[in-house]
Amino acid sequence: NETSFNMDIASLKKGIATARKLGLKPKAIVPVDLFGQSADHDAVAEVANSEGLFVLDDAAQSFGATYKGKRLGTFGLATATSFFPAKPLGCYGDGGAIFTDDADLAERLRSIRVHGQGTEKYDNVRLGLTARLDTMQAAILIEKLKIFDDEIEARNKVANRYFDALHNIVIAPRVAEGNVSTWAQYTIRLPNGGREAFADALKAQGIPTAIYYPKSMHQQTAYKHYPTVEGGLPVSEKLSADVISLPMHAYLDQAAQDRVIKAVRDALS
Repeated sequence: NETSFNMDIASLKKGIATARKLGLKPKAIVPVDLFGQSADHDAVAEVANSEGLFVLDDAAQSFGATYKGKRLGTFGLATATSFFPAKPLGCYGDGGAIFTDDADLAERLRSIRVHGQGTEKYDNVRLGLTARLDTMQAAILIEKLKIFDDEIEARNKVANRYFDALHNIVIAPRVAEGNVSTWAQYTIRLPNGGREAFADALKAQGIPTAIYYPKSMHQQTAYKHYPTVEGGLPVSEKLSADVISLPMHAYLDQAAQDRVIKAVRDALS
């Protein structure tokens, strides 16, 4: 979807049809709540139910966000999130969590994260991983959770200031009515090109930018040989060519943000 950067439902339906046409057997839908905003989970669930698929939600960038008043982590069979330091709720290293209401799945996941162990510590009943969250990371996250709602509110204030100052010169991101974004990134679009020159102009002013993501998933080497929806993925490719992200965090004060805004406007004037 060109506005939200998230899964387009019409394209999802076409993708499932393409897979079946190729003789494949779709099993799951993996919507991504990109840049902090939720995907359209009601619509995704409707397609999943009609097609007999389950839903795995990728909320790596959007833990804490809400969709129609409900927190992410409550949709589909399971939701995965990330606590990497750059995420809205970040620890000091690598970390993550999985949310599910399915007791059997939760039991299997607990086993897999510790070598595949069973009821006894040294009886591994399946192939597993070393995927435990370190105690230090957990301790940090527990403390940061106490102020997480305040940080989400602060991020939204930063996003609103960006929108008010920039929506008339760039394509600024918009949040769907009823949703609350955690603004993992503040990603604008430069549809007229010049992204490299724009990034260089801001860098010269000491302002960092980032491009998430210069290649869409289907263009990446590891995935090029997989089938895509008939007609291709032109919106994904277009977005990969013109998105660029500005500094965004809960403690970006107005003076620093005004400096970023001025640099953006100067670069595009």
